[in-house]
Amino acid sequence: MAKPLVDDTLWELIEPLLPPRQPRRRRYPGRKRLDDRKALAGILFVLRSGIPWEMLPQEMGCGSGMTCWRRLRQWQQAGVWQRLHEALLAKLQAADAMDGSGAGVDSSAVRAVGGGGENGAQPHRPPQAGQQASRHHRWARPSPGGPLDRSQPA
Repeated sequence: MAKPLVDDTLWELIEPLLPPRQPRRRRYPGRKRLDDRKALAGILFVLRSGIPWEMLPQEMGCGSGMTCWRRLRQWQQAGVWQRLHEALLAKLQAADAMDGSGAGVDSSAVRAVGGGGENGAQPHRPPQAGQQASRHHRWARPSPGGPLDRSQPA
């Protein structure tokens, strides 16, 4: 038998972080809500395997891919993933299992505060490759009927 995606220890850590379930309406209650643990298993399966949401196998019992996607979005908006990240970091620090010696920070991971002008370019230097040129350095478009106008027959 395959190992479950959401084992009991992981679920015990995640369950208190989830927002409380809203009560069902008395009139027109609709379909019963999918269990949060099953939805989490579907979310983890899609994120680990890389399949499209709509291709989530029904045989897994995780509901539809759209249900899992909506639950992922709701939990993201409720801040569940941020709180889970903080809880896991606290657990690692408490166990003294975190080693930050291999960590590195560069400008692609951390925002450079106070660098450059409004578009990041320095006004006294020409724009370099990958930077957006200011309005003064952009090439002018050819006028209609000019040498590069292909809308008119030759």
